[in-house]
Formats: sequence, C-alpha cells, structure tokens
Amino acid sequence: MSVRKIAIVDDEETIRKTFSLILGKQYRVSLAKDANEALTKFKAAGIDLMIVDYRLPDMTGVELVTALRRGGYKGDVILISAHSDMIQPDILSRLSISHFFAKPLDLNALSRSIDYLLSLREQPEKRI
Repeated sequence: MSVRKIAIVDDEETIRKTFSLILGKQYRVSLAKDANEALTKFKAAGIDLMIVDYRLPDMTGVELVTALRRGGYKGDVILISAHSDMIQPDILSRLSISHFFAKPLDLNALSRSIDYLLSLREQPEKRI
C-alpha cells in the first residue's frame, strides 16, 4: 500500500504547519496558502484527500472545490471554517464534500474522519 497524499489549503500558516506536523507522521502532506496555489500544485499530484478552509484570500473554499471537481478531482474533501453560518449543506452535498468541521478544530475528530475516509478508499466496494 502506498502512502496516502493529503493536501491542506489554508491561508493561516500556523494551521498549515500544525496539520503538516500532525498528519505528516502517517501521510504525505502538501500545503497551499491559497486557491490558486492549490490549483497549480495539485492538478496532477494524485491527492487522496484535501482539507480546505472556507475563507481563502483569492476565492472561497467552495469555489476551489468546484474548480477542482470540474478539473476531474474525485478525492475526498473536508471543509473547515470559522464561519459555520456561511456553510450551506446542499452545496456540501452537491460538491461531494465529505465532512465539515468548524474552527476551532477538534483535532481528534478530524483525525478520525481522515482515517475513516482514507480507509474507505482502500475498500471501494464497501463505500456507500
């Protein structure tokens, strides 16, 4: 089994570094500070899961996920935001965003969600 690839897209450097330290022990982690960097870096990177902040300097996380889906990205997405009141459940469903977490993050719950989603990728016949 190859090492799973996770991309973190967040404009806050401390969040990117924290994710990199925590998730880097188990996964190959790539970082982007905004949507344009993510679209450039991850276009052909074979990312298994993306964690995307809702508020990015150049577009929203939803706009980024829309662009990624149009570009053929079929991996899982976890959306995070300090502004949970701006998140519309129907959009999450339409874009196949797997999970949503409000900031401040519960890192244990987030870690369990990541492990769960990536384990489903290993057993596609069991995915619902």
